[in-house]
Amino acid sequence: MLESRQDLHQLAARAREALEKEKMRILICAGTGCVANGSLGVYEAFQAELAKRCLSYKVQLVQEVEHPVAALNISGCHGFCQMGPLVRLEPGGVLYCRVKKEDVPEIVTEHLLNNRPVERLLYHHPLTGQVVAREDDIPFYRRQVRIALEQCGRVNPEDINDYLAHGGYQALEKALFEMTPEEVIRVVLDSGLRGRGGAGFPTGRKWTFARSAAGEKKYVICNGDEGDPGAFMDRSVMEGAPHRVLEGMMIAAYAIGADEGYVYVRAEYPLAVKRLKRAVADAERLGLLGDHILGSPFSFRIHIKEGAGAFVCGEETALIASIEGQRGMPRPR
Repeated sequence: MLESRQDLHQLAARAREALEKEKMRILICAGTGCVANGSLGVYEAFQAELAKRCLSYKVQLVQEVEHPVAALNISGCHGFCQMGPLVRLEPGGVLYCRVKKEDVPEIVTEHLLNNRPVERLLYHHPLTGQVVAREDDIPFYRRQVRIALEQCGRVNPEDINDYLAHGGYQALEKALFEMTPEEVIRVVLDSGLRGRGGAGFPTGRKWTFARSAAGEKKYVICNGDEGDPGAFMDRSVMEGAPHRVLEGMMIAAYAIGADEGYVYVRAEYPLAVKRLKRAVADAERLGLLGDHILGSPFSFRIHIKEGAGAFVCGEETALIASIEGQRGMPRPR
């Protein structure tokens, strides 16, 4: 249980130390797209191959394993689903495409044990035939600047220690101990951050209205109910970086004066629901959700609410009605 910001620093330092000691990290994409293409079978094939060769490995960042040759982890969606299942190896950020279970022994022999990438599984440019080893050098990724999705494909979404090792909950700590709620809102206003819906409403203004609104009880609601066909932005971040979603909600709650929040997520996203629930449970276990977080006056709890699948529940008043147990119908404001 983390009872102070110093406790958070110590746990994060242990997580970073464990990360730095890893000789090799194997990240198997476990986003919905790659799972549908068989990535969990690839993960099991790595487990079987490493066991067959009597090679020890870790599946969690902070785990006592004697002389592990690698860490074997899942990751969130890379956003390149047509090339899945995807497997990324660190160090180096080498990305293997369309990996099958039958390819695993060769990857272990060549790359894991001899540090020779398997060329036939690397990305091949469809026009030039150029072979690209590093994920960041693939044309699809080269000009991308990821912010919310920065950790998707690179961090285990089911391991809170991995999130801490990559700077997780440091923004929350800074807000709680170094900033007033008004200063947090000012930073968001100055950043120009906007909603990702069609209106592009400034987030800082919305937080300003919520903080100044009358009423003793306030809530933060995360709208994860994207109803547009083929739109999976929310799903990707909830599946691949659930702790980022929670941390953002907690900062918003501190800024507007809320002590309770809901993530409204489509029931058709079972993987997102599973990982959000695990993230909430892990955060509660460490004391990052609950009463007097990190020893501060701030308390906050998060609930996961599964939507019923109605397209209209993506509209905020209909969404609130659904959370309240009523029929999900928009209402005048």
